[in-house]
Amino acid sequence: MRLPIYQVDAFADNLFGGNPAAICPLSQWLPDATMQAIAAENNLAETAFFVREGDDYALRWFTPAVEVDLCGHATLASAHIVFAVLEPQRQRVGFRTLKAGTLTVARRGDMLAMDFPSRPPSLIEPPPGLLAAVGGTPREILRARDHVLVYGSAAEVRALEPDFAALARIPDCWAACATAPGEDGIDFVSRFFAPGQGIDEDPATGSSHCTLTPYWAKRLHKTELKARQLSRRGGTLDCALNGDRVTIAGRAVLYLEGQITL
Repeated sequence: MRLPIYQVDAFADNLFGGNPAAICPLSQWLPDATMQAIAAENNLAETAFFVREGDDYALRWFTPAVEVDLCGHATLASAHIVFAVLEPQRQRVGFRTLKAGTLTVARRGDMLAMDFPSRPPSLIEPPPGLLAAVGGTPREILRARDHVLVYGSAAEVRALEPDFAALARIPDCWAACATAPGEDGIDFVSRFFAPGQGIDEDPATGSSHCTLTPYWAKRLHKTELKARQLSRRGGTLDCALNGDRVTIAGRAVLYLEGQITL
């Protein structure tokens, strides 16, 4: 059996930036274990699989270790393949997901804009070991799906050197997101660590902005925000809060096209 595979850099201003995702359009679902094995073989933050369903598609995402409930960059990359390769005439596509509902992606000039659920965080007491594992001196600790550590400056976030092994051992910590006010026209910055899910540091994370956008919209008293992820590859995201939904927009660049042999 041969399956098409594409690799796309999402939230990237240029090739070799943003977050690479592997995209596998399927005619029908493969066994879960096979999709997980393909994701492990690809060894990228996420591999997305989608199957035609009526006028749109059903979509699932896998890290090298687990299936996830929501992934932004691989959704953006999947839409890029639909628009650039499979159905160039389309202006909008919907992806039905198992846990995040239907996610819509639309063309916006040279960007793609995703409609995602808002996941506002709440203040919490940090679990034992979290502060030591992530480092620095955050001013607030919050949580939605991810633990969110709010620092005073972009420089503090940039300087973090987390202990990934220690972070992966913290019970009930899906991921830790470090964030701070931005600079030079950027409203806020972040980094995202999920070693327990097989990803030490994610280069550019759409799903975390479902939580960061409502937090920073409230704090900065504005609903449209520019965000920058401070990973080595970097990532640029345009975010907007629309009630209980979040728009996350970015660019995508095709890097690779090939076949999987099973």
